[in-house]
Amino acid sequence: MIVFSNTTPLIALSSVDALHLLPVIFQRVHVAASVAAECRVGGPIIVPELSTFPWLEIVPTQSPSATQSPLWELDAGERDTIELACALKADLVIIDEKLGRNHAEFLGLKITGTLGVLLKAKQLGLIPSFTAMAERMRAQGIRYNPELVTRLAANVGE
Repeated sequence: MIVFSNTTPLIALSSVDALHLLPVIFQRVHVAASVAAECRVGGPIIVPELSTFPWLEIVPTQSPSATQSPLWELDAGERDTIELACALKADLVIIDEKLGRNHAEFLGLKITGTLGVLLKAKQLGLIPSFTAMAERMRAQGIRYNPELVTRLAANVGE
């Protein structure tokens, strides 16, 4: 299974020390080199150096000119994630930003987001509470639509 992740899910999962869920659920995760670079830049939430994870593959990217790519309006990480996922025929892309999700879906990619990862983790018994994890992310400044969180929580009996 080929799974790609964009930057925001890695930041969100890092905010609650939950990156360990990714290899348990997906075995291997791919990220564009630009995503690894975005994570390295840092911010209020520190993402560990991605190259240290044996389950994570950093995929080199080619730099298309913005006028050549239909994804020019996305940031480099989103654009590269979607282009590489298409090129490598990814089975799943983990992406949170609405515009990026829309482009990925339009191009025929199957997508999920950070909340989808948490939902799967709850279903597999890897976390005790989907709602508690979403709330911990919110406390770290990660924002999701509260109605979406409530609706997804109901799917796992919370």
